[in-house]
Amino acid sequence: MKFMSLGAFALAYALPAGMAAADGAGLTVFDWSGYEDQGFFGDYMAKYNEAPTYTFFGSQDEAFTKLRSGFEVDLAHPCTDAVRKWVAADLLQPLDPSKLTNWDNLLPEIKEVDGVVIDDKVYMMPFEWGNTGLIYRTDKISDDQISLQLLSDPAYEGKIAIPDAASSAYALAALATGNGADYTNLSDAQFKEASDFLRSIHPNVRFYWSDAGQMDQAMASGELQMGWAWNQSELNLIWNEVPAKMMRDIDKGIATWVCGYVHLKSSTTPVDQVYDLLNALSEPVSGKYIIESWGYPHANTEAFTMSDQALIKQYGFDNPKAFFEGSLFFDAVTPELEVKMLKEFERIKAGF
Repeated sequence: MKFMSLGAFALAYALPAGMAAADGAGLTVFDWSGYEDQGFFGDYMAKYNEAPTYTFFGSQDEAFTKLRSGFEVDLAHPCTDAVRKWVAADLLQPLDPSKLTNWDNLLPEIKEVDGVVIDDKVYMMPFEWGNTGLIYRTDKISDDQISLQLLSDPAYEGKIAIPDAASSAYALAALATGNGADYTNLSDAQFKEASDFLRSIHPNVRFYWSDAGQMDQAMASGELQMGWAWNQSELNLIWNEVPAKMMRDIDKGIATWVCGYVHLKSSTTPVDQVYDLLNALSEPVSGKYIIESWGYPHANTEAFTMSDQALIKQYGFDNPKAFFEGSLFFDAVTPELEVKMLKEFERIKAGF
């Protein structure tokens, strides 16, 4: 049973039935496109009768630059590999776990991820996690044939796509060259191996995608046969009856990430309202929705028991611990390595 705070209890009884408790749209969220979906925060809608105000970013680097320039919001939705950088830039304030009503029900593996907790302070409420993996057309490539190394096969010239993001590209390359375990701190020799792999696949890259929908459409049309992408792309293709799936063999190479919500120091909305949205996002019913409608696993353990068990198994979410232990995990790379990745990736895309 959940209990209202004394202030919330008094407010609820002071307002006529059906009237919003406060200005729901006054809460501002900086997010990836699509996460304004009201299926994620039903309890917030029930209380405030209107959604928060959303502004969108296309990449974490874009979000960081905009926030550093003075853009003010209450909450943002980065992934754990970015949080240390945001904390170092003095953008975030810690969260209070005692105000997060579902904190105790979050997957233990999630709460141990670097970036959720930094220096014994909670900076992120994990929301969703998932994979970046190799999605392929099963009518063109057999299961026993698929591998990351296949991306460099000349037979697939112009038939693959990877993200226009250095961190994701180098995660792929580190896995393909057997250096996934050292992804966050590649040696000079390992970095060269990874860069050489990315150069070897460049002739096969039809485009470097920044919008996953672009890759989905190209896969559906047959323009592409392989793409390094997220869970939702696989689900979109399946729903559109495209013969495609993600390679989930952790021995062949797959990456895992965790994303969630952080509280900005620029926040001006009342703290209780901020936590109302965080708590709505972390409810099991929100988790059921994202699992069944988006194909991403949720942070709340209870969401898995509520969700379609056939889908849980199909998506490979029946053993979260195996993914966290066996896949490359998107932790923050060293600042020096990040600069090298960004610079070298631009050269590779330019054909050098």
